[in-house]
Amino acid sequence: MPQAVVNIGLVGHVDHGKTTLCEALSGIWTDTHSEEIRRGISIRLGYADVTFRKCPSCDPPACYTTKERCSHCGSVTESLRRVSFVDAPGHETLMATMLSGAAVMDGAVLVIAANEPCPKPQTKEHLMALDILGVKNIVVAQNKIELIPREKVVENYNQIREFLHGTSAAGAPIIPISAIHRSNIDALINAIEERIPTPAHDPSKPPRVCVARSFDVNHPGARPEKLVGGVIGGSLVQGKLRVGERMEIRPGVQVTQKGRTSWQPLTSEVVSLQVGDESVDEALPGGLLGVGTKLDPALTKGDRLAGAVAGAPGSLPPTMEALTLDVHLMERVVGTAEELEVKPLVTGEPLMINIGTTTTVGAITSARGNTVETRLKLPVCAERGSRVAISRRIGGRWRLIGHGIIG
Repeated sequence: MPQAVVNIGLVGHVDHGKTTLCEALSGIWTDTHSEEIRRGISIRLGYADVTFRKCPSCDPPACYTTKERCSHCGSVTESLRRVSFVDAPGHETLMATMLSGAAVMDGAVLVIAANEPCPKPQTKEHLMALDILGVKNIVVAQNKIELIPREKVVENYNQIREFLHGTSAAGAPIIPISAIHRSNIDALINAIEERIPTPAHDPSKPPRVCVARSFDVNHPGARPEKLVGGVIGGSLVQGKLRVGERMEIRPGVQVTQKGRTSWQPLTSEVVSLQVGDESVDEALPGGLLGVGTKLDPALTKGDRLAGAVAGAPGSLPPTMEALTLDVHLMERVVGTAEELEVKPLVTGEPLMINIGTTTTVGAITSARGNTVETRLKLPVCAERGSRVAISRRIGGRWRLIGHGIIG
């Protein structure tokens, strides 16, 4: 099976059917954690790969499918490209998780339920997050059309079009679908193929992985000789990664020597690469992958390395414990029923900062106009000039208020 070449996010308000749509597209139900099953919502980022295919005999959009044989004429379909879907949680308390997922998205499907007024708070917040993080290729899926009469579907469609006006998704195709009944999925695939291209990557650059998850894959009670090293999961954003290569991971782990605390990068060897359900010797950018290492599994257990950056030793950006940001604030807070005015940042204020797949909290040590200096609770590995998402504590929740550029 070929490697996925593009990461597409499924984003939007809670309970608008993102995970159901992911299953309709890929056949995979991504909510597998016990708490997700108990509560009926996505909590962690979910991943699913699927190959988009096209029937050579049928006309668009009926020709688009994920099946090897066309359900209309029975012809053998042709492979177009393999796609990785990133199912992001929509609950307001999980915005940091959504922002981490958006960092590896090349495009997104904004899922909006037809049976509720548009826009809902997290519909606005997720669209703003995509804009801030530079995800411009967007398709809108108007889901749950089976629940309301046709005239209400049209009314909701017009609400969506009005909401998108003046945003980064203005002009995005709006595809009415029923994910649970697998209705109009071919038209959605058609829109994705036209709107979300495969990004160009430079394979000559040093490999770099944005780490979104990390695991200990050993079973309790495993014998010492059967233990394997920790696994990191994420997206290769540049270069090629091969089994047998050395890898550096930053920021790494916190160490104390002679009473002083510092962060020490980790180094290891790539012992395996997993792309989808396949083991490969070499991975290219696009899609999501698992990297087996020789690290102590205690270092990777429970997403301990989530947010790190991995790559060729000596090629990674520096580890920063403080940031100077050129800040650009929004006019109003999104994600709340009452959209409050965004007030200027002040010295001493805590901020949540998202850089790539990293989420950290920092305290403002100096605020001078649009220039803000912050001291971070957890350090980050990032390039100067990188864009970061900034959230402020409002009403007991972190709310997205703007973005900054690392100086």
